[in-house]
Amino acid sequence: MLASLKVKDYMTVNKCTFSTDMDILSAIHHMLESKISGAPVIDNHGNMVGFLSEKDCMQVALNAGYQQSGAAGRVSEFMSHGVDTIDVETPIIEVAELFLKGSFKRFPVVMDNRLVGTITRQNILSALAYISSPESTHKPTKQPAKQSVHS
Repeated sequence: MLASLKVKDYMTVNKCTFSTDMDILSAIHHMLESKISGAPVIDNHGNMVGFLSEKDCMQVALNAGYQQSGAAGRVSEFMSHGVDTIDVETPIIEVAELFLKGSFKRFPVVMDNRLVGTITRQNILSALAYISSPESTHKPTKQPAKQSVHS
């Protein structure tokens, strides 16, 4: 049954995004407030150009520790490039395999190569909870999420 569920049924629809020129400390602050482990980075035209994760932000912490400076930089200086994405029609079970094999906590979701949301490990567990219990409160719905953040 899990193989029949699709990413589009469990992904977070209203995605949180960062801009390339956003101050990295503002992005970190937003990640902490929103309790997210990362988000796609988009350019001025709405194209996804990278991903900013907690791991990427560790360099900011190291720089601050070594340089004793308040200036940190822009998101574009710390984000990861060449990001793996998931299509909205991908079966949940395939994404579960990707999460198991790798260290990522979330993937950007695309439709026709355009960013439409994100899928997380927690989304996958919600799908499992739904199929394991008919009275589960984790029914397939597109979950609302945080708004885009730009500075």
